[in-house]
Amino acid sequence: MQKNMTQDVMAPSIDTKMTELLQLMAQLRDPNKGCPWDLAQNFESIAPYTLEEAYEVAEAIEKKDMPSLQDELGDLLYHVIFHARLAEEQQLFSFADVVNSISSKLVRRHPHVFSSLDIEADQLEKQWEAQKRQERVGSEKAGILSSVNSKQPAMNHALKIQKAASSVGFDWTEVVPVFDKLDEEIDELKQEIGLDNNQQRIEEELGDVLFSCINLSRHLTINPDGALRKASSRFSTRFSYVEKVLSGLNLSIDEAPEDLLEKLWMEAKEKTADEP
Repeated sequence: MQKNMTQDVMAPSIDTKMTELLQLMAQLRDPNKGCPWDLAQNFESIAPYTLEEAYEVAEAIEKKDMPSLQDELGDLLYHVIFHARLAEEQQLFSFADVVNSISSKLVRRHPHVFSSLDIEADQLEKQWEAQKRQERVGSEKAGILSSVNSKQPAMNHALKIQKAASSVGFDWTEVVPVFDKLDEEIDELKQEIGLDNNQQRIEEELGDVLFSCINLSRHLTINPDGALRKASSRFSTRFSYVEKVLSGLNLSIDEAPEDLLEKLWMEAKEKTADEP
């Protein structure tokens, strides 16, 4: 026990480690001695890498790979301090401002934790959306959906606007009508596909089908992005199985007859039935 206590006392504080990290970022951006690549970056050029790192965090979580998650969270934190450093250089805001901003927001949006307000668990999401709307009072875009940033992946954007609408009661209370709506949208898509020179309407109806699928996932409390990623992973695993078997038969996929491909695909599904 004494050894552990000594290690805790001697371990650098989180403040010290964050200060070191901020100093490292400053060195990377030093005009005279910094890294040429880091110096060449700006908000726009870094943004795609920031998104990529966020997805790598999600992938590590899905794989339950904790060492990778630790590493990827570090990469994501690097991007946070990179953007903050760029802002500080332009005298816009600092990393401390970023921390203060999120700290204030967490307190503001959790009155059931940091004040005496009593909120039922099933009302927390509505309360969160209501607080976001209140923060935008006075804005020229103070509508219900104005708090939803459209500059994000389409699937996530759809999910966010559905949640915002639901927070004010614009939603079904049961899952059955959600299934009915999905069936309705699929039927409408089939009707449009049967018409000539109708690509725009087909695209619109397909979009409605996808939007309804996301709505269904929300009502089933399933993250649509995660579900789709897992489906893609299962497809890749099964496709690789088909390729491997065909390779043993000296066949490529484009050479194999359709009935053989169907047989191998069903085999692959059986072999991966228990996989997540």
